Amino acid sequence: MPEMKGFSEISKEDKERLSLTGINTESMEGRAGSFLLVNDHILHAGSNTDNVEILMIETALQKYDWLKNYMWNNVPADKDQYTKYVAEHPQRGYVIIAHKGAKTTFPLQSCMFLQGDSIQTVHNIVIAEEGSEVHLIAGCASSLKTKEGAHYGINEIYVGKNAKVTSTMIHTWGEGIEVFPRTTTTVEEGGTFLSNYVCMRPTKMVQMYPTAYLKGEGAVARFSSVIVANTGSYIDAGSRAVLQAPNTSAELTTRAITNGGTIISRGAIIAEVPKTKGHIECRGLILKDGIMHAIPEIDGRVVDVELSHEAAVGKIARDEIEYLMARGLSEDEATATIIRGFLDIKIEGLPDSLQKQIENAIDSADHGF
Repeated sequence: MPEMKGFSEISKEDKERLSLTGINTESMEGRAGSFLLVNDHILHAGSNTDNVEILMIETALQKYDWLKNYMWNNVPADKDQYTKYVAEHPQRGYVIIAHKGAKTTFPLQSCMFLQGDSIQTVHNIVIAEEGSEVHLIAGCASSLKTKEGAHYGINEIYVGKNAKVTSTMIHTWGEGIEVFPRTTTTVEEGGTFLSNYVCMRPTKMVQMYPTAYLKGEGAVARFSSVIVANTGSYIDAGSRAVLQAPNTSAELTTRAITNGGTIISRGAIIAEVPKTKGHIECRGLILKDGIMHAIPEIDGRVVDVELSHEAAVGKIARDEIEYLMARGLSEDEATATIIRGFLDIKIEGLPDSLQKQIENAIDSADHGF
């Protein structure tokens, strides 16, 4: 089976590491398109699906003059020090355009890979035009030889009328890497945005707060996160939905485990108009002394809104472990079984291929417990 262009420059060990993020380094089989960025070098960008384009951002801006209206629109260039840093450097990243009515049978994949001790800057734009449907697996990782570095990523996502975008981001950074994604999505009438985030490997710092603005009637957003923080990790991750049109709804779900690290789990739903619904659910486990801080916020600004939240932090119940031990499992096996069940989020409407990537990430981190 022929190897994908660009991946020949990555070692066998690092390819195995990338596989933990759901990235297929061998071929385009099972993928509708692919993008590879190593440090600040784009090694591959291409689609094999009709009416779906994957372009380098520089190429896309040259091809489509109108694209400049989407750039730094969802995420302002002066939002914070990290967006300013990216804006001051050459723009590297991808533009995905799903043209009107286009639908991908297989997911697209993007790989952001960090080799060496450096700062990687990325600016990505996804545009799903009316009636289109795309699935994106974003695998972000650093080389085993990379001891320290940073990733600053700008992601602007536009979901058109009756369109659907599923974005699954799996982080496999190293213990010395700091990560600062800045993501904002706008969803038009009847559109659906599904965001799935998985971080289960040791990472020095993650700070992210993706936001979805539901601008069109009937728009839907769902955020699902699976997070594990080991000793030395500081993860400040959350999600926010702003309901700006009637009959919009949002659901934010988080499963988090501290194995000695710090987790700040944020969630916010803001209802600006009537006939809107939202729910936040955050559940955390403390396996080893660390910090678990859940911050759910619901903000209703008019009558006729339905908003709710629930948050719980605890430990594994001893009677649950003993129940499984009585059925033949060792204590370690019983504990691992409970943890994997706790982390397992079945996401409604998620394609089997993407659900499998999440399950594989959970399996790969199992030894860490």
